[in-house]
Amino acid sequence: MAQPSLVLVRRDLRLADNPALSAALEGPGSVVALYIHETNLRRPTGAGRSWLNQSLLAHAARLATLGVPLEVLEGPTEAALAEAVARHGATQIFWNRRYGPAERAVDAALKARFRADGLAVDSFAGDTLVEPFTMETGTGKPYSVYTPFWKTLRTRDIARPLPVPPARHPIAPPVVDADYRAPGWAGPLLAQWAVGEVAAEARLMAFLNGPVGDYAGSRDFPALNVTSRLSPHMAFGEISPRQIWHAAKAMAAVRPEQDAAIEKFLSEVAWRDFNINQLYHRPDIAVHPMVEKFGRLPWRDDPAALLRWQRGQTGFPIVDAGMRELWQTGTMHNRVRMLVASLLTKNLMIDWRLGEAWFWDTLFDADPANNPGNWQWVAGTGLDASPYFRIFNPITQGERFDAEGQYVRRYVPELASLPNEWLHKPFEAPDAVLEARGIRLGVTYPRPMVDLKASRGAALEAFSALSAD
Repeated sequence: MAQPSLVLVRRDLRLADNPALSAALEGPGSVVALYIHETNLRRPTGAGRSWLNQSLLAHAARLATLGVPLEVLEGPTEAALAEAVARHGATQIFWNRRYGPAERAVDAALKARFRADGLAVDSFAGDTLVEPFTMETGTGKPYSVYTPFWKTLRTRDIARPLPVPPARHPIAPPVVDADYRAPGWAGPLLAQWAVGEVAAEARLMAFLNGPVGDYAGSRDFPALNVTSRLSPHMAFGEISPRQIWHAAKAMAAVRPEQDAAIEKFLSEVAWRDFNINQLYHRPDIAVHPMVEKFGRLPWRDDPAALLRWQRGQTGFPIVDAGMRELWQTGTMHNRVRMLVASLLTKNLMIDWRLGEAWFWDTLFDADPANNPGNWQWVAGTGLDASPYFRIFNPITQGERFDAEGQYVRRYVPELASLPNEWLHKPFEAPDAVLEARGIRLGVTYPRPMVDLKASRGAALEAFSALSAD
């Protein structure tokens, strides 16, 4: 009788386009799927943990249709896997590759250990459009600027996604103790979402059959429902970037009038690959600035200011709306993410790592590459040619991208009665306007916690001093 194989589940909670799972099921023996809460690596917390729990339950039910049970373990990766190998008498291990430096070190150690023990260990490409070690400039170096990265990637032949493996002997869905540690506060947020592979595929098709046509021109307006909302599904691998790429390309072929909009959408999907590229070629970008000299920036230690930012009490309405959207939904519009990050790192001069950690805990879609990569892009510590110019003004940005105030009124209801003229700058409104609407600055809504012009100048000076090195 053939010995069983183990397939490790990581950020690939899906049946379709899952090379490791497909390879494991090609063998004659039974297959067991393992998810390990790896205590030796950075793990999802807060909102992400809640999503992961539900996704594991959905994935267990889907795997059961293929005759594959899912086990959820916890501990250091090697020890947990060794215990499972011994318990099942497994002779083969499969997984899809990961690209963070700590993850790669763990997986290299696993391969060395279990191959030395006589097991067959195989890994596959399943989490990217193209693997980061295949992308390099004409001089043989990794890309540090997105535009040339995208120009190269879009010429590549993106592998077609694999189908769902054929069913073998379906089993009853196992009772899976996904994880009891998810925070209670995340439950109401999660109730607003559908979780799992089936939901991810449905969301993709709903987007391609509807809002994608307005994507290129309207994606920066947070009150409009024109974004895909696929990012949490991608973060946990409920759908692969290759599935998205080819589904979008197929739609563009059928509806050529949407080609430009779909091209813009795919460039945003490829941004995830770019951040994985940054993660692969450098020390952990959640901890280390990509440009080493920016590790000497004089960040301010101000817990009270950080707390006001976290609670959406900065006194800048569109920033506060974004932070409250995050707390109420587990996500935030991408344009607003840039604004809240800019205020924290440039105007308040608070370390980007504190903002990244807050997003890691409260976003459903935070992942090891995009979350720190995007924070470093806004903070100016990343591989960017002109970080000084990336200081967003939350007033002018609000007036441009939320001119009618629909987004701010949704999440900052204490300002809902203000005319559009003053909604993004209530601190400049005449006293009579505020009084007529029962708004008392510093009481019902905070005054701005920082002077935008002065703080912008201080940030530019701090960066300039280091750039002269």
